[in-house]
This record gives sequence, C-alpha cells and structure tokens, in this order.
Amino acid sequence: MSTTLTGTPTARTARPRLLRGLTWLVLRQHRATVGCVLALVVLGSLWIVYQRAQLNDLLDAAGWPGESVPQPVVGGQYRNLTSLLGLLPGILAVFFGAPLIAADQEQGTAQLVTTQSVTRRRWLVAKLGWCLLVTLVACSALSAVFTWWWRPHRSVLPDLWMDASAFDTTGPVLPALALFLTAAGITIGVLLRRVLASMVVTFFFCVAAQAAWGMFRLHLATPRTVTYPLDAPLPARLDDAYEVDRWVASADGRLFGWGSCAEQTEKATNACIEEKGIVDNVFQYLEHGQMAAMQWTGAGILLAGAAALTAFTLWWASRRPL
Repeated sequence: MSTTLTGTPTARTARPRLLRGLTWLVLRQHRATVGCVLALVVLGSLWIVYQRAQLNDLLDAAGWPGESVPQPVVGGQYRNLTSLLGLLPGILAVFFGAPLIAADQEQGTAQLVTTQSVTRRRWLVAKLGWCLLVTLVACSALSAVFTWWWRPHRSVLPDLWMDASAFDTTGPVLPALALFLTAAGITIGVLLRRVLASMVVTFFFCVAAQAAWGMFRLHLATPRTVTYPLDAPLPARLDDAYEVDRWVASADGRLFGWGSCAEQTEKATNACIEEKGIVDNVFQYLEHGQMAAMQWTGAGILLAGAAALTAFTLWWASRRPL
C-alpha cells in the first residue's frame, strides 16, 4: 500500500529573511526594550514637531525675523527636551547596553544558546548588531528632527551652539555618543557578568565620559584670534562666536591677562595701561562656521571608540566561558 501526497503543505506565515532564525530570536527576546525605544522615538519626534509649531506661532506673532526678538523666547519645555536628549545616550547605555549580554550570563541563557547549533560568535554578532542598530536608528531620528527645529531658530534660542544642549543633540554627535556609551555598557556587562553591577558601573562611566567629552569638545577645532583696539566694542561678527580666551596686548605684541590692569580706581587703571603700553584687545574664539566640521570630527572619534569596544567585546566573549 502506498500513499501519494498530491497536495502542498500548509504554508506558514512567511517572515522576511532578515527576521528569521537567530535574528528573530534576538528581537523576540528584547522585544519589550526595542518597543520602548521605538515608542520613545515616535513620541519624542511628535513632541519636537509640536514645540517647533508653537515656536513658529510665537515668532510670527512677534514679527520675526523682520523684528528682533529678545532671548529666550522658549520656556521650560525646551529645557526639558534638551535635557532628555542629553540623557538619552546614557539611558540607552545603562538600560539597553549593560544588561544585553550580562543578563544572559547571569541567567544561564548564554550557555543554553551556545550549546545549540548556533556558534557563540554568531550569537554575539546578532545581539550586538541589533542593539547597536536600534540605538543608531533611534538617536539618528531624534537628532535629525531636533536639528530641523534648532538650526533655523538658533538665534532666538537660549543656548549657544557650543553648549552641550545644542552641540551634542544635533547633527551626528547624538547617535555617535549613544553608540559609544552603549558599546561601553555592553563591554562592562560582559566583563562583570552581573546585571545590577553592570548597570551601576555603566552609569558612573557615562557620567565621567560625558564630563570628559565636554572638556574635549573645545579641542575639536583650532581657535581663531582677532585683535581690535582697546577702546573699541567687540566686532559684530563675533556676536555668535564662542569665547575661548581673551587678553590685552601692547603695541609690540606682548600679551597680558584680561584683568591685568583691573585696578580699584580709573586713574590707577589708566596708569597701568600706559605703563605696560596696552593698546589692543586680543580675542580667541570658535565661530559657528566651524560647528559642522567639529561635530563630524567628534563623531568620527566616538564611532572609532565604539568600534574598538565592540571588537574587544567580541574577542573577549569568544574566548572565555559565558
């Protein structure tokens, strides 16, 4: 007796090739986190669009740009928004990066997965790849929307372009900083192998790293210098410049500190100026035209750091018991 199958098997719901096998398993394992991140992107983008519309209405009512508008013209909502964007890289590092591998190590999931047909390196690449991809997409989207709001209105907003609230939340810096801190969180988690300890150490690392980044930001471009007469006002072209340092100078080019002749009386001040031969102000600054190059340079450094940390994590986790 023989049986002939004349029909076709019931077709299962086809998944895109990208979401099959290990990729689907990783996304399913972290679906709650990924969903929260995507919801944050959608809600954050809508909030930025709403705030931009409110600002446009306010400026239109004031007659801007034909009429000058005193700063600031935005309130606490703008501060809340820039604060949240500034905290986002650290939040992703602590709650997304640090537990990514550490949770599997602590719960034994890593050992279970790597005893199956999937190699350890392939599992690590899938985990790290999707974590970093979600971080990149989320922060790039929010940075793009905020840049769309900030760039045409920066002259009426309360922050200078070199402030962290503007420099670190626009252009490529926000996604690059988020990738670096998230990669650092993953590395810390792999080394410590405990979720809570990894999150705590990652938090303090993020605080220290962002403080160091704030000091390093000034060195992303070469400051420019302008000299103008002692009694003259600051040139108008420097209104949007970020002051790095300033001095007073004599006719032969000798520099003195800005407060060198800050005497108690005007007569004493004038005598000091005459004695030292001071005739000029010397102003060292960074101008807004340097911002784009500075941001891309900084983003390149941060991305290189993220790549190095990711490579180290793969090397370390591939050669030691999970």
